[in-house]
Amino acid sequence: MQNKIMSFFFGTLLFILLSSFLQPDVISGKVIGIQDGDSITLLTDNNTQLKVRLEGIDCPEKKQDFGNAAKQFTSYLVFSQNVTLQKTGQDRYGRTLGYIFLEDGTNLNEELLKAGLAWHFIKYNKSQHLAQLELEARENKVGLWQLSSAIPPWDFRKN
Repeated sequence: MQNKIMSFFFGTLLFILLSSFLQPDVISGKVIGIQDGDSITLLTDNNTQLKVRLEGIDCPEKKQDFGNAAKQFTSYLVFSQNVTLQKTGQDRYGRTLGYIFLEDGTNLNEELLKAGLAWHFIKYNKSQHLAQLELEARENKVGLWQLSSAIPPWDFRKN
């Protein structure tokens, strides 16, 4: 009897662990705040406020060229909209990391790169797809890539 209970317990535990690896956390909610181009506040379906940092990108800071444009772009696309968050982790400040999808499937993270309003944050994300989107925006001199010497936000923050 005890072996059956232990087998059931470990089987259930294994199922839960495998399920968590196979299915990323997906959270639905309404965007109720825009801190900057790559940080939003999401009011989840269970009325919890969640600070979200967009995975894989880094937008210019507010005091940088195109910083306000990035914030306005994000606000235009998602403020007061119902979105889906594909959670990828948590940053060192306790914010939830992830990709934001609009109801029509548009990926906010990718749209910011395409518009030339973000860098691919290669230090924390190795996506070839995101790198390619940044490269295309650079080549086409879209958004901040019109500038002769755009300063990455991580360098700007150091100063």
